[in-house]
Amino acid sequence: MATKAKFRWDELKASNPLFSMARTTIETAFYGNNVERIKSLAECYKLAKNAPGTIVTDIPVERPEEIGLEQGAKVLLFNDGAVTGRTAAARRIAGEPGVDVGKICGEIRDAVYAARTRKLYHASAYIGLHRDFMVKANLLIPESHEMLMYNWLLNFQYITNEYTKMYRMSNQMNNEGDIYIFADPDWSHPDYPLGLAFFDPMHNCAAILGMRYFGELKKGTLTLAWTIANRNGYVSCHGGQKRYNLENGKTFVAGVFGLSGSGKSTITHAKHEGKYDITVLHDDAFIISTKDGSSVALEPSYFDKTQDYPMDSPENKYLLSVQNVGATLDEDGRVVLVTEDIRNGNGRAIKSKLWSPDRIDKIEEPVNAIFYLMKDPSLPPLIKVNGPVLSSVMGAALATKRTTAERLAPGVDPDALVFESYANPFRTYPLSDDYDKFKYLFEHRNVDCYILNTGFFTDKKIPKEVTLECVEAVVEGKAQFKKWGSFDEIEILEIEGFTPDLNDEKYVGLLKARLKDRYDFIKSREEVKGGYDKLPDEALNAIKKLIDELN
Repeated sequence: MATKAKFRWDELKASNPLFSMARTTIETAFYGNNVERIKSLAECYKLAKNAPGTIVTDIPVERPEEIGLEQGAKVLLFNDGAVTGRTAAARRIAGEPGVDVGKICGEIRDAVYAARTRKLYHASAYIGLHRDFMVKANLLIPESHEMLMYNWLLNFQYITNEYTKMYRMSNQMNNEGDIYIFADPDWSHPDYPLGLAFFDPMHNCAAILGMRYFGELKKGTLTLAWTIANRNGYVSCHGGQKRYNLENGKTFVAGVFGLSGSGKSTITHAKHEGKYDITVLHDDAFIISTKDGSSVALEPSYFDKTQDYPMDSPENKYLLSVQNVGATLDEDGRVVLVTEDIRNGNGRAIKSKLWSPDRIDKIEEPVNAIFYLMKDPSLPPLIKVNGPVLSSVMGAALATKRTTAERLAPGVDPDALVFESYANPFRTYPLSDDYDKFKYLFEHRNVDCYILNTGFFTDKKIPKEVTLECVEAVVEGKAQFKKWGSFDEIEILEIEGFTPDLNDEKYVGLLKARLKDRYDFIKSREEVKGGYDKLPDEALNAIKKLIDELN
């Protein structure tokens, strides 16, 4: 099997690299006599249905037997309160400068002790849906938070005989233990007013305390799975991937990288008005093999915003559970949802795998192109980046805007342009690992690099129809790229109404300022976290060259 859960007596020693203070502290809590093991998704559904605060809607789950539920299962709704997004400021990573693991482990021990008088539930799931890459994950969470546990099992692959057999046949990853996560949403501590999300990525464990939003558990689990993938020859990807099945047996595999709200789900699931036969891998979490360029999905279901889906939308047919959304009665007196973020921002739903009928769990064909989704007003709708160094560093300096999926610390400007390398704020290993792996794809696997601006070009909104037309032009090989001004390694697809005027001093000033922002961001990696995320000099030089070419 892929990860290790049991040990021989001669392995139970301090020198075993699978053990650490944090891992032993967290895993030990799973064996208390106040812990109840969850045996199935159907059992968890019954617990969640009866949990305090759960709203059982009158919306039936579509084809429940196919996803592990019993006939008659309903969509469940649960609302968290004021916080409806992730809290990056609460993350603490073992090994990073300033993180006192000993102190934090003491606080986790106290949290486990405080939970001893409560019933705790132990749920297990698989992360990774193909025998090439499968990891077993374990969650421990107190009674009264059954909805969080249910959402976690829905989001990842709950245990079945079929997947257990696949797991036992999956590739063994040496020196990787199962993932263990202890969560207590009711925990509080004066030193952590926003909560605590602690990760020991070298030992595949985490404690997520004082945080009720489900996204913390989802992304916390993926954080550890992505880290395992990084250590085992994969590029860890926060994005979407699809395969265009073209005529004459040809295919085009596109990876789309962007944060929540950037359009990655829209592009990944776009049907393109029936122009192509489409196969979807996933829209949020997958990995790419550096060995053969194939890709594996990490999750079966979809954690999607409800903002763009009115209650009468056919897309809601495949809802499983809903978070931070309103409810009301319809004309027949049935409890239904009030979506479109009327109640609060970042309403969310877990949708079943059935939502995407052309879904697969592994794409064998190597990736052809990577699209970085950015919200940068200095960029036209589509540019092509040439050269492996520049292609990788532009991903490391991926620019975007804040979204409602984030809970921001006091004083943070929600409208500021921010940089999130490779659209992955959940990295627990040095940024250079991602830089090198993406560079490898561009240099040795012949992957092309494009940047799609899905926000505004100067002050003009770029419609999603224009974005999809750009993607189609690339897929069909019809995109007529031209050299962009004096840039050596950037080409532009000229689009009426969105073509930059390099004779406009105001525009050139804007473009130069945004490139300077990228330079400053890459440069700052030399100082932030004690240089933990420093990139090679070639990365900084590639951005400097762009600035010089504008002068």
